[in-house]
Amino acid sequence: MARKYELKRRAEKQEETRRRITAATVELHEALGPARTTISAIAERAGVQRLTVYRHFPDERALFAACTGHFQAQNPPPDPASWASVADVEERLRVALTEVYAYHGRTERMMEKVMRDRQVHPLTREFSEPYFRYWEAMRDALAAGWNVQGPRRELLNAALGHALDFGTWRSLVRQQGLDEDQAIELMVCAARCAARERRSGG
Repeated sequence: MARKYELKRRAEKQEETRRRITAATVELHEALGPARTTISAIAERAGVQRLTVYRHFPDERALFAACTGHFQAQNPPPDPASWASVADVEERLRVALTEVYAYHGRTERMMEKVMRDRQVHPLTREFSEPYFRYWEAMRDALAAGWNVQGPRRELLNAALGHALDFGTWRSLVRQQGLDEDQAIELMVCAARCAARERRSGG
């Protein structure tokens, strides 16, 4: 009985150490960026030795996977399925962008570092790819209700993709000084114009 208790205590302690290392990695990725985060800095932030970090995470890929999973669990992205009940396509886009822009605001510190580092750091690029694919799925879900085809569909996809993008939110809200309601209305107008636009021969 004592042996089982001791094994349980040891497993709990190891799991707590793993959580501390993972949380320290997330904090440093937010503060410095993935490409600039070192194992030494993670160990110091977590209050462990470098060897302990490697014991729990034998390589950088394993550490990235744990960090990504931890961050996503704490910051789940909006679910496009919840927008399907809004019949009007413009109102649906407003609902979607309200959720998306709130998400961008919550995750800004992390995403600005990820956007920067993915240009030069292969693992950051690899682990951020599902994020971009998810945003493309959001765009496609929103585009479906507009019932436009051909060149107009291409323009609408571009407008919706632009509206959903983290860089768009950051430009409009942080750099141009719009509040989120103004930014949302501007993007709804862009989508409306794209859906009505006709190219020559379209």
